[in-house]
Amino acid sequence: MASILVVGCGDIGGRVALALHSLGHRVVGLKRRPPEISAPFPMLTIDIRRVESLRGIAHEFDLVLFIVSPASRQAESYQALYQTGLENMLAHFTSAACRPKWLMVSSSSVYGQNQGEWVDEDSPAQPLSAASQCLVEAEQSLWAADESHCVVRFSGIYGPGRDWLLRRAAQGDAIQQTPPSYTNRIHRDDCVGVLLFLINKLLAGDQLLPCYLATDNDPAPLWEVMHWIAEQYGFPVPVALNLADEAPQNKRCNNARLTALGYKFLFPGYRNGYVNSAAGGFVK
Repeated sequence: MASILVVGCGDIGGRVALALHSLGHRVVGLKRRPPEISAPFPMLTIDIRRVESLRGIAHEFDLVLFIVSPASRQAESYQALYQTGLENMLAHFTSAACRPKWLMVSSSSVYGQNQGEWVDEDSPAQPLSAASQCLVEAEQSLWAADESHCVVRFSGIYGPGRDWLLRRAAQGDAIQQTPPSYTNRIHRDDCVGVLLFLINKLLAGDQLLPCYLATDNDPAPLWEVMHWIAEQYGFPVPVALNLADEAPQNKRCNNARLTALGYKFLFPGYRNGYVNSAAGGFVK
C-alpha cells in the first residue's frame, strides 16, 4: 500500500482521503483549520502559505494530492495557495530529495473561450480572470518541477451542498436562451471517482498525460438545463433572455481523453445528477 498526502481535506479532498484510507493506504491529511470531526487517519493543521508551518510534514510519501480551496474568488486568495503554497510544498520535498508523484486539481476556468467553442486539453488556456491565471501559472509550476506530474481540470461542480442552479431555478431567474450559453458540469461524486481513478493509475505506474479535463458527457445550453430542472421540481418556467448574436456563450468541454483512459461516469449528464439531487430533498 502507498503513503499519500492529501493537501486540502475539504468536501471532496476529505472524501478521497477517507476512500484511500479504507483501501488500506497510509493517508495523512492537511487542513488550514482544525477539522470539525475526527478522521481515522492523521489530520495536520498546516498553513502551506507559511514555510515554517511545513516543518511538521514528513517527506516519505509516494503521492501528493493537491486539492486546495481558496477563501474567496479574489486573485490574492488564489495566489496565496496556488503560487506561494504550491511553491512551498514543492520546495519541501525537493529539499529532501524526495520525488512523490503529484496530482493537482485545477479548473476548466483556465479556458477563456466564450463563443460556444469545444475545448479539450490541447486547447489554449487563455483565462479571463486573474484568479484563473493563477491556476494556469500553478499548472506550469507543477510541470516545470516534473513533467510527469498530473493536473485534472474540473468543470462546474454540483451535487449535495452545491445547488446554485437549483436555487436559480427556484427563484425563476431569467436565463439566456438565444444565443445559447453552455454549461459544463461534473457531479461531486464523480470528482471523487475521477481522483481515485487517476490516483490508482499513478500508483500502478501507468504513464499518464500531463492533463485531464473532468466534466460530464453532456455540455448543454443553460436554458435547456434550467427548463428541465424547472419541470422536474415544479419550479416556475424560466424567463427567456434573448441577446445579440455576439453575446458570450461560454465554451463546451470535451472529456474524451478521460473516458478513453477508462473512467465511467456515475452521473454522465445533468438528467442523472439532478434527479439524484431531487431524491435527496431540495428545499426552496
